[in-house]
Amino acid sequence: MRFDIRATTPEDAAAVAAVLKECYPVLLAPAYDAALLAKALPLMTRANPALLASGTYYLAEAADGAPVGCGGWTFERPGAPDDPIDPALAHIRHFATDPAWTGHGVGRALFDRCLADAGAAGACRFEAWSTLVAEAFYRRMGFQTVERFDVAMGPEIRFPSVRMVRRTVAASG
Repeated sequence: MRFDIRATTPEDAAAVAAVLKECYPVLLAPAYDAALLAKALPLMTRANPALLASGTYYLAEAADGAPVGCGGWTFERPGAPDDPIDPALAHIRHFATDPAWTGHGVGRALFDRCLADAGAAGACRFEAWSTLVAEAFYRRMGFQTVERFDVAMGPEIRFPSVRMVRRTVAASG
């Protein structure tokens, strides 16, 4: 299954949202309570305009142009754009793969693109706020689990997550 990866633009909002809406309800269901997902998914499946325009967020597209994955990185910590930036620390952001495309290298290719581009920008460490389901994926990418914590998604939603780090952005094994 062939696919290409390119940087997003604000015009890719619908394509990114389509991937998020295909991925998250299916792939998160085994690890999260249905009531929690019902509250969180409307927030999680929206494309982030700042990420789309960042130049460091990517869309994977099948040969026919269909969106099959997305993900990227920023120096800004998720949910904290005003926090001081550590120019050596890059944050993995809003990864998703269409369930029909999992196991075909989409996530790995997106991560490899992040690894190369963040390294070229001077980052030497990565941090990921992973879902419980994606923890195994990030381990395969060389991340180590630091802690489990809840991401606040508004005043009423606490989403169980995993903070993970990767000590270097050198070649990904």
